[in-house]
Amino acid sequence: MVSTANAVNLADGLDGLAGGISAIAYGAYGLIAELSGQEGLSRFCFALVGVLLAFLWFNVHPARMFMGDTGSQALGAGLAAVAALSGHWLLLPIIGAVFVAITLSVIVQVGYFKYTRRRYGEGRRILRLGRLLNHLQLGGWSEVQITSRFWIIALATAALGVGLGIGR
Repeated sequence: MVSTANAVNLADGLDGLAGGISAIAYGAYGLIAELSGQEGLSRFCFALVGVLLAFLWFNVHPARMFMGDTGSQALGAGLAAVAALSGHWLLLPIIGAVFVAITLSVIVQVGYFKYTRRRYGEGRRILRLGRLLNHLQLGGWSEVQITSRFWIIALATAALGVGLGIGR
């Protein structure tokens, strides 16, 4: 639960990114819960999708409303709870693959920096900046481009997760 909360928090760096990916993930778990007969859980998930879509109206680029750490960590913790309650918690790394990728980019960057600082006396980087999304931004991608591409990847991995979840 803690790792999922922090993963969503790390993704909350671009306008609409964490909210959009969270809406997709909650929608996937809502569909899995609906198809497995867990009506209450599916209603909760779809209600959160509606709330997140309303939030995204004001949060996409240029954002006029921000989520902040409290909101992103609550969404992540809620997503982990939904995954556990649905009985499909093993699908969480697949459905939330974008969150996993962003978190792994931070872990690798920090680990490599600390290792090279100890080994060579100065820290070196693998990415231009700590998170994958910031690395892409410094590489010339626009904020809207990164967000929309990550939403597409999140839709694909959520579809894969739903396919695996309903086959069980």
